[in-house]
Amino acid sequence: MSKKVLVLGEVREGALRNVSFEAIAAAKKVSGGGEVVGVLLGDSVQSFGETMIQYGADRVLTVEHPHLKQYTSDGFGQGFMAIVEQEKPEAIVFGHTALGKDLSPKIASKLASGLISDVTDIDGEGDDALFIRPIYSGKAFEKVKNKDGLLFITVRPNNIATLEQDASRTGDVSSVQVDITNLRTIISEVVRKTTEGVDMSEAKVVIAGGRGVKSAEGFEPLQELANLLGGAIGASRGACDADYCDYSLQIGQTGKVITPDLYIGVGISGAIQHMAGMSNSKIIVAINKDPEANIFKVADYGIVGDLFEVIPMMIEEVKKIQAN
Repeated sequence: MSKKVLVLGEVREGALRNVSFEAIAAAKKVSGGGEVVGVLLGDSVQSFGETMIQYGADRVLTVEHPHLKQYTSDGFGQGFMAIVEQEKPEAIVFGHTALGKDLSPKIASKLASGLISDVTDIDGEGDDALFIRPIYSGKAFEKVKNKDGLLFITVRPNNIATLEQDASRTGDVSSVQVDITNLRTIISEVVRKTTEGVDMSEAKVVIAGGRGVKSAEGFEPLQELANLLGGAIGASRGACDADYCDYSLQIGQTGKVITPDLYIGVGISGAIQHMAGMSNSKIIVAINKDPEANIFKVADYGIVGDLFEVIPMMIEEVKKIQAN
C-alpha cells in the first residue's frame, strides 16, 4: 500500500541540514510510491522548499511564525501537528538530531503512535520495510517492522544515502497559517558553544583527540589536519573533563554519536562509552603509543606511535598530495 509521508526539514544557520535530504530518501523507500511531503517550520523558511523538492519531495508545506524563529518543542509541536491534522499522513520521518530527538516523542505521544528511533538503514521498501537500528550502545543491531498504525521513524545523520539533486524537478511550495499560542517556553537568547565550520554529526571526516593530546594546544595540529581534510574536530570525555576542549566536542554514549566515512582517534584509549559514539564509522584509524589500547580492537588501521610525531607527518603528506 502506498503511503503519504511527511518529512521534517531542518534549517540551521541559513541552510538546510543534509539530514533533511537523507530523511527524504528514507521517506521515498517507505512510501511505496506514495507522496512525500516536506515540512518546514521557522520564521523565514519558504525559500528552502524548492531545494527539498529537488532532493525528492513531491511538494512542501511551510509554517512561518515569529515564535518559530528559535526551536521550542511547544512551538514546533503546534506547527507540525497542524500539518498532520491537515494532511493525515500514513508515515512521518525526522532526522535523529537534537531537534528530532526532542520533538519526535512529543508528536508520537500526541498521535498515540509508536516511534522507531535512530534508524541507520532500511531493508526493503513500502510495507515490507525493515528498519535497522543499533542497540546496547552499538554492540548489536535489531531489525524492526511496523505492523500497524502510523509509521514514525527518525534517521541517524550520515547513514541513509541522499537522492541525487535534480535542479529541473518542480513541485508546489505552499504556506499554512498556524497561530502559535500559549508557549510555555520563550527563547530570549541563544549562546552557542559549538565549533565553527563542519558540523561533526554530519561530517565525512572526524579527527578526535583524547587525554593523550595533553593540552588545549595539543588540539591545534588536529584542527589543522581536519581543515586540510575538510573534516570536523571531536574529543573523548577524558579530554573534555581535562578541560582541553569544550564538551560540545564530546563523542560517546553521553555525547554525540557519529558515523563519518573516516574517523581518526588520536591519543584515545577506547573506553566503551566513547566507542559507543563512533564504532559505526566506515573507516576507523587509531593513533596511540600504547599497543594494547582498546581502540585498536575496533580500528581498521592502527598506528602505534607518538601522536606529536605522527600527526605532523600526516599533515605534511596530505599537503603533498593536495599540492599534486
